[in-house]
Amino acid sequence: MIVGTAGHIDHGKTSLLEALTGQAGDHRREERERGMTIDLGYRYASLESGAPLTGFIDVPGHERFIHNMLAGAQGIDLVLLVVAADDGVMPQTREHLAIVELLGIPRALVAISKCDRVEPQRIKEVQAQVGVLLAAGPYAGAAQFALSSMTGEGVDALRLALLKAQGEVCERGRRGGFRLAIDRAFAVAGAGIVVTGTALAGQVQLGDTLALGKAGKPVRVRGLHAQNQAVSEAWAGQRVALNISAERLALEHVHRGDWLLAEWLYGPTQRVDIEMRLLPGEIRSFTHFSPVHVHLGTQDVTARVALLQGEQLLPGGRMFAQLQLNAPLQAVHGDRLVLRDHSAQRTLGGGKVLDPFAPARQRRSDARLAQLRALACVDSLEQALPALLANDEAGLDPQHLERQFNRLRSSWKLPPEVQVIATRQGPLLFTQLRWQSLKRAVLEQLALFHEQEPDQLGPDRDRLRRFVALPLERPTFISLLDELLAGGAIIGNGPWLHLPEHQVRLSDTDTLLWQRLQPLLEQGQFDPPWVRDLAKALAVDEPEVRMLLRKLARLGQVHQVVRDLFYPEATIRQMASMLLQLASDDPVVQVTAFRDVLGIGRKRSIQVLEYFDRIGLTRRLGDRRQVRADNALAQSPGH
Repeated sequence: MIVGTAGHIDHGKTSLLEALTGQAGDHRREERERGMTIDLGYRYASLESGAPLTGFIDVPGHERFIHNMLAGAQGIDLVLLVVAADDGVMPQTREHLAIVELLGIPRALVAISKCDRVEPQRIKEVQAQVGVLLAAGPYAGAAQFALSSMTGEGVDALRLALLKAQGEVCERGRRGGFRLAIDRAFAVAGAGIVVTGTALAGQVQLGDTLALGKAGKPVRVRGLHAQNQAVSEAWAGQRVALNISAERLALEHVHRGDWLLAEWLYGPTQRVDIEMRLLPGEIRSFTHFSPVHVHLGTQDVTARVALLQGEQLLPGGRMFAQLQLNAPLQAVHGDRLVLRDHSAQRTLGGGKVLDPFAPARQRRSDARLAQLRALACVDSLEQALPALLANDEAGLDPQHLERQFNRLRSSWKLPPEVQVIATRQGPLLFTQLRWQSLKRAVLEQLALFHEQEPDQLGPDRDRLRRFVALPLERPTFISLLDELLAGGAIIGNGPWLHLPEHQVRLSDTDTLLWQRLQPLLEQGQFDPPWVRDLAKALAVDEPEVRMLLRKLARLGQVHQVVRDLFYPEATIRQMASMLLQLASDDPVVQVTAFRDVLGIGRKRSIQVLEYFDRIGLTRRLGDRRQVRADNALAQSPGH
């Protein structure tokens, strides 16, 4: 069990821990000189003979060191709220209490300290004050212990209550990747760098490799202590010290606020969707896009808060919000965080992390808010998945889900209606209904394209994607098309895509122009006119001729040998027959032999042969050509 103190400065937190544990703690020189706790203090003690060690974290009470208090409050199992009998409830009593409530710490005990300094009546008054303070929150009715650290009166009763609580604390689940928020880093002679913190999830063993800090630097675990004892493995809920090593790793590279994580869990983010709560004691509303300090784990990061359900949040209210952070954060679903004002002078409220990989667009859409409502109400991936998929159009990234819920895919139990789609950028999750509806949308839009452009064989992939306008990334859309092509619902003809029943239909104008062009091309035989010459001969605009011939090329009625040079289908087949005849005498055909048979120039002969290379009729061997045995043209009727 990890116990953390809370309370106003000079209310006796440090003295109480010394009385409970018999240990003076690790006070720094400046703390001893000033007589106050500045940074976190740590102790480990058995509350009775033979009991397991309990970890104690002593936090500073001064308002200037709230950031240190927040670093120590993460991950504790029980808060020990200390209120001095002479002062009673003070400002940092209230702020510390608000913080531990926001962090969701499950248990609390109250110590009314310095009772040797006051009359019994005063003790009763302070106990009543504390009762009123706790009444509206999760610690209503928490046990209170009147005591004195100086005389020892009441300390044993508190110790027994802690022992009882220790037996009731639920062990944290070890499932998921290891997470530790670093609160201290120091060097040990002969060992190297040691970092400490409370393990928030998973487990770690000697020899493991973890990701460190903002850059995710791989480090190896050389030594391990849990609850101040040397061990070979440690797990969530324990105070842990790790001796880590890596190439060129120096102490100045490690700071409070850094994370140690399982490598697969490393996923820095600067957009986090949360369920935000504003403290009821705030005197004014919180407005959209206000600057704040965000405290998560031991990390303190500045951010702007984009409210997602309005322009302001009233005191005591809750609302979905997006943190737009100025530095990377490591978070998972369910993490609790605390928000303080931009000058770090007071605690405003806090929140629960819903999605650490929040979208930049459509963050206020009905579908996105439905997803956030589901995430706010559930604890597990399996519970959230139906609502997430039902309100998602572009597919869910399993890698993001792994990191969001700290659950490897191997442990998921996906319902049968969920389909895993492979894309070039990795797998995505869709419901089968959604995936089929996307296919229908593509087919419907392709049919509309054919209706609007009957004289075209079809669009290419990118043009079809723009025409369909689905909210899918290109790799996902290509996977969708590949399934439609594999199933025969769409036909691919070169780069062009069309429905099986679609055929290009020439317009009446195109048909009339073709009737005039065809004789000129046929009369040219093996040396037909260029597009510019055809246009001049018929007194037609050159682009109009070029567009029609390209359209006819898609239909297979002409062949574009080079730019602006087209041959009729019959002429191409005639030249191919002549080439095959030459190859029957000599398998390797010389350019000069082909030129002489056609009776045209060498340059034009080479252009035709290069076209035959492209369509797979021939294979080039230097200046010669060899007919491919498996070419379709040679196998077709008449050849």
